[in-house]
Amino acid sequence: MRVMIVEDQVMIRGLLETYFTKENGDQIVASIPGAGQAVELCRTGQVDLILMDVQTQYRENGLTAVREIKARYPKIRIIIVTSLVDGAVLDEAKAAGADSLWYKDHGTAELLDVIRRTLAGEHVFPDTAPAVEMEDTMSDQFSPRQLSILRWYIRG
Repeated sequence: MRVMIVEDQVMIRGLLETYFTKENGDQIVASIPGAGQAVELCRTGQVDLILMDVQTQYRENGLTAVREIKARYPKIRIIIVTSLVDGAVLDEAKAAGADSLWYKDHGTAELLDVIRRTLAGEHVFPDTAPAVEMEDTMSDQFSPRQLSILRWYIRG
């Protein structure tokens, strides 16, 4: 299998590289920090699977890259890899055409399962984003409207 890793965090990118090269014996054709290069690198025809972060270097959006890659190269499998637990990211990943999604805080065994199932043609998405503690409240206790306001607040 020929794999591209798009991840801005050096440590996580390194762990993913190690898994694919040592554990699986797969070929890493590219391991890059930004989503902008990903579309261009797919032109080689040497990519079977992409692990794509949502927020990458230079504020590039991995979901935008997914849309472009899937429009040009629909046979490439793309797994969104994210630590963003906002439910909107889950919906946006599906709408962009990603094949699957894996949350970084889940274990390696789950990632392996998502990869295996995705390569078999299955779309693997969690039912909901994981709940996280936000001060005295869990994130899954906010209404959709409250989450929308929070997103606008974060964007400034």
